[in-house]
Amino acid sequence: MNNKNILIVTSEFPPQPGGIGNHAYYLGLYLSKNNYKVTVIADQRDFANESEISFDASLTFEVKRISLKRVRPIMYLNRIVETIKSIKKADYVITTGKFSLWNVAFCSLFYKRNKMAVIHGTEVNFKSAGLKKTINMSLKRFDSIVAVSNYTKQLVSHLNKEITVIPNGIELSHWQMDSLTKATLKGNPVLTTVGRVSTRKGQLEVIKLLPALIKEYPELHYHCVGIPTEADMFLKQAKNLKVDTHVTFHGALSSKKLKEMLLATDVFVMLSTESSTGDIEGFGIAILEANALGIPSIGSKNCGIEDAILNDKSGFLVSRESISEFEHALKSILEVPNLYKEEAVSWASLHSWDKIVKCYIDVIEA
Repeated sequence: MNNKNILIVTSEFPPQPGGIGNHAYYLGLYLSKNNYKVTVIADQRDFANESEISFDASLTFEVKRISLKRVRPIMYLNRIVETIKSIKKADYVITTGKFSLWNVAFCSLFYKRNKMAVIHGTEVNFKSAGLKKTINMSLKRFDSIVAVSNYTKQLVSHLNKEITVIPNGIELSHWQMDSLTKATLKGNPVLTTVGRVSTRKGQLEVIKLLPALIKEYPELHYHCVGIPTEADMFLKQAKNLKVDTHVTFHGALSSKKLKEMLLATDVFVMLSTESSTGDIEGFGIAILEANALGIPSIGSKNCGIEDAILNDKSGFLVSRESISEFEHALKSILEVPNLYKEEAVSWASLHSWDKIVKCYIDVIEA
C-alpha cells in the first residue's frame, strides 16, 4: 500500500472555472484513489467563499486555500510561506500553472524534494523576454516536466530536458447519455463550440468560414456555449458577413443543458488560435468530452488540439483558414456519422482518468 505524501501546488482549483484547476482536481482525486496521501495548495478566489469551503469539505484529500487579500503582495508572501511549510512534509511535489511554477522553484532553494512541473501551454509561451526567462529558470529546477501535448512540449524543447507527454484526461462517468434528453437546436447540420467566447477558442475563425459553408449547407447553424467575453464583437463580425442569423451565443450553461446541446450537435468545432499575448490552446479537453457523447470533432492544426483529435477517426484536423479542408472534413463526417460517432467514443475512452493517472504514477515512481 502506497503512503507517499504528494503535494500539488496549483494556480487554479474548482469550484472556480479553469482547465488547469480541473486538471489539478482530477489528478489529486485519482492519486488519492491510488493510495497516495494528497494535499493541494490553491488560492481562495472569492471573498465570500462558501462554495469553496463546501467543495473542499466533500473531497477525500486536503485542500489548503491561501486567503484572498486586497493587498496582493501579502497573498503572494502567504503562498510562499504555506508552500515551504507543506514541502517539508511532502515526499513529492507537483506544480501546475505559471504562478505555481515560480513559487515552487523558489521554495526549492530551501528544501530539496523530487518535483514535477505540469505545463499546459500559455505559461511557457510568454511574449515578454523577461517572463520567458523566469519560467525557463524555474523549469530547470524541476526533476520532471510533463507536457499535456506534443505542441506544448515543443515550446520548451530549448531547455534540453527530458519532457514526458501525458494528455489531459476526462471523467468518463460524467459524460454518459443516461437520463439525458437531446436538446432541440436550430440548424442542419448543427455545429457547436464549447468554451469562453474568445480569440483563443476560435469562434471567430468559424464565423469567417460561414459564408462559404452556408452556400453548401443553407440550413447550417453555429452554436457557441460559454462565457460571452467577446461575443458582442464576434456577433458584429457575423453581421458584417451577413451570417448572424446562422449564429447563436448561448452563454454559460449548466452541465446538464450543455450535454443535452452536445447530443443535438452533428460536429463539435474548435478552431483555436493564439492571442496577441501568447494565450494558446494547450490541449482542448472539451473535444474529448464531446467525443465521449459520440460527437466527432473538427479542430485546428498547429496547437495542442493535434493531440486531442485522432485525425480521420474521432474527427479531423484542419488549417483554421482553409475552407476546402473544413468542407472536406464536414462532408466526410456527415456522410457516415455513425462511423465517426463510434470512433469518437472509443478515442475518448482512452483518455479516462483511471488510465491517465497511471502515466503520472510512472513518472512519480521512476
